[in-house]
Amino acid sequence: MKSYCPDDYVNPAEPWQHVPVLPREVADLLHFEGAARIVDGTLGNGGHSAILLQANPQLELLGIDRDGAALGRAEKRLAFAAGRVQLQRGAFSELKAIAAMAGWPNADGILLDIGVSSPQLDDGGRGFSWRSNGPLDMRMDNRSELTASRIVNRWTEAELARIFREYGEVRSAGKLAARLVERRNRQPFATTGELAAFVEEVLGRSRPGVLPTPTLVFQALRIAVNDELNELGKALEAALELLRPGGRLVVISFHSLEDRLVKNFFRERARGCICPPQLPVCVCGHRPELKLLTRHVVTVAEDELAANRRAASAKLRAAEKC
Repeated sequence: MKSYCPDDYVNPAEPWQHVPVLPREVADLLHFEGAARIVDGTLGNGGHSAILLQANPQLELLGIDRDGAALGRAEKRLAFAAGRVQLQRGAFSELKAIAAMAGWPNADGILLDIGVSSPQLDDGGRGFSWRSNGPLDMRMDNRSELTASRIVNRWTEAELARIFREYGEVRSAGKLAARLVERRNRQPFATTGELAAFVEEVLGRSRPGVLPTPTLVFQALRIAVNDELNELGKALEAALELLRPGGRLVVISFHSLEDRLVKNFFRERARGCICPPQLPVCVCGHRPELKLLTRHVVTVAEDELAANRRAASAKLRAAEKC
């Protein structure tokens, strides 16, 4: 049921090496004996999926991603298990509908690895990183009409200030938005390099040990372009519906907004009684939908961090459907 375009895969030389984060933890949490079905809702380049498929020769996997180029790379990486793998281009918020198309009424495990992959960051033509000059794009799915350029050059000052403040947690978000609108009225922004230089000109360089201000601004734009927080909320709901009882949901996030959303979702769905505290006995009959498998967030161990600095901000949470 491949529906992505093979022409999207344009770099078979693969000069980069993509390393999946927290591989031991994912392999442990999503290890099933015998026949099992796992949905990798953010397949990327197939790193986690390859580990899971190698560990269990009876495992079937449904891989989903919005990025057609990533699906092309993943197909090559997972070729050793081709008869056990289905790939589908789509958003992870659609994972329940995509699973139904694949003939899967439920799943034993679901993995959501929320973030930008190394190939996406390192390809200047995608516009995800301010460290390499390229177009203001930032689309996970190049079929989408909304780009970073459209946001930067067309959205109102109030809208820009909101996303810089809420999605990037940028200090002086209002000042940046106002100055940006003044500048674009004279000359629209065309490249990532232009925008990054402008951000540092307006807000100055960050002090050592603090994320560079352009990083925060680019994060905010990327979240807005791809509607990432709304997509994540929908994906969590869909995943809970798709999981069979006893099935497991593992989520890896890379910044506080995502992790907070996942944490709150897991906490709310793991609650039992929701009666007012003044009632002497429970009358609501509410039962928890999830059992937490990670009481506290799981972060990267020192040995993994030494080998993969990009894993530094990774946070993992997991739960089991009751």
